[in-house]
Amino acid sequence: MLKQTKGFRHGRSTKERQAKEALLHAGNYSFAHRKDKKSHNRKLWNIKINALSRELGTSYSRFIDSLKKKGVLLDRKILADLAENHPSVFAKVLESVK
Repeated sequence: MLKQTKGFRHGRSTKERQAKEALLHAGNYSFAHRKDKKSHNRKLWNIKINALSRELGTSYSRFIDSLKKKGVLLDRKILADLAENHPSVFAKVLESVK
């Protein structure tokens, strides 16, 4: 148990009772934050898509709606990457669904 708590601060790395408690909490936090990370990334993707789509003259919700109606199967992660790194390609996608 003390090997797993190496690097923890104060008594949590040297005292068995405190180390056990710290490991239990660390496990709970890591489980919860793995779930939170997914929603956090999706929010960031939405912000990136919205920023560039507004510059190009449409809103995020209208853009996503038109993607679904046209049957374009690009997910938000790919669209956010296009918006950030390849804005010209993103503009072509936006024009194709208008």
